[in-house]
Amino acid sequence: MLESPDAVLLYIPLMKELGMAWSEIKNTPRYELDYLLAAAYDYQRMHSMDGYDDKDINEMAKNKPQIRQNYTDYLTTRRKYEDMIGKERKLSFKGI
Repeated sequence: MLESPDAVLLYIPLMKELGMAWSEIKNTPRYELDYLLAAAYDYQRMHSMDGYDDKDINEMAKNKPQIRQNYTDYLTTRRKYEDMIGKERKLSFKGI
């Protein structure tokens, strides 16, 4: 069996997550594949905590502390893309 990090880290996620066919992957330059995979990862992280608020995160973090870091990554990614598209944030005195 071929042991390749490319197969595990690049080709299979592209096929599974993005539905790309093997022929599409072969015909696409490597740098584009890397960007597609990075975009899919950002998309997944950006929507990983949709529907949860701070109260829900605090409750879940009691049993699994790593949830708080995941939520922070989620918020950071959302802010990054909202800033890129020019969406204004609603700031309150409490939020500052």
